[in-house]
Amino acid sequence: MKNRIHELRLDRGWSQAELAKSLEVSRQTVNAIERGRYDPSLPLAFRISQVFDLPIEEIFEP
Repeated sequence: MKNRIHELRLDRGWSQAELAKSLEVSRQTVNAIERGRYDPSLPLAFRISQVFDLPIEEIFEP
């Protein structure tokens, strides 16, 4: 699954560690999601959506 997390994170000036703290996951998890190596669970996808204040559809692509 493709996503825009890397782009969105950089637009906000956040490090992977800062985003990870907001999402209550490890920095490695954020890295894996950004690289497309890990698809987040539905609850995590909703948390990502809330952190970026965007609909899930604007963050993730099938």
